[in-house]
Amino acid sequence: MPHERPSAMRAFHHAPLVRTARTSRPHAFRRLAGAAAAALVVLSLTGCEDGTGFKDGGEAAASSPAAQVASPSASTAAAAPKGSPTAPASAPSAPTAGAGQQQHVLCNGANTGVTVQPVSRPLNHMLITVKNTGSKTCDLTYYPVLRFDEMQWVPAAQQQTRPQAVVSLAPGESGYAGALLSAADGSGEGGTTGHRLTIAFQGRTPLSNGGASATPPLPAAGVAYDSSLSVTYWQRSSADALGS
Repeated sequence: MPHERPSAMRAFHHAPLVRTARTSRPHAFRRLAGAAAAALVVLSLTGCEDGTGFKDGGEAAASSPAAQVASPSASTAAAAPKGSPTAPASAPSAPTAGAGQQQHVLCNGANTGVTVQPVSRPLNHMLITVKNTGSKTCDLTYYPVLRFDEMQWVPAAQQQTRPQAVVSLAPGESGYAGALLSAADGSGEGGTTGHRLTIAFQGRTPLSNGGASATPPLPAAGVAYDSSLSVTYWQRSSADALGS
């Protein structure tokens, strides 16, 4: 009769193999460690791309040249206050006289030639002509101050003849003034005849001294005048001086 195995041995061979916690723990640890290592490799590969297929940990945007370098127009706009006008490169400067421009001097008896001539029209008038004989432009200011002989009064100026600007004479040019010698209707008083005439020139202010006076020659018979004697302001033409 065959020898039978003990029932305990049969149960051992037919029972499924069950691993205990002690025997399975090393295998589970190795699997977890392998998975963690693989994950770290993937993260390191995806976090280091730098233009060759990898990123640089998310700092590529901060270090982008476009973000670091501002355009010139943007820098200019940031530097200037908002809404302020753009200043021109240079402001134009006020015009100045050239270094060689001659300064005007006063016309007077020292740099002019003066003549007087009674005229038939208008009646009882005399024309005074002043020619610049100097080398510089001179100004005829206001009006001539007339004095016949030892006359003690100053003839009035005809204010309606005052020009818009001072008459300036370049060398060789002439200026003019007219004198009303006597009233045409005979209303003047103290009529007399002058044989010597002195013409004084005014300065930059009324009745100030403008320099040397002139004593132009008169007709041999002299010049008749009365209390109506008056003169015009200096003019650029003889027609303006005589009112014709």
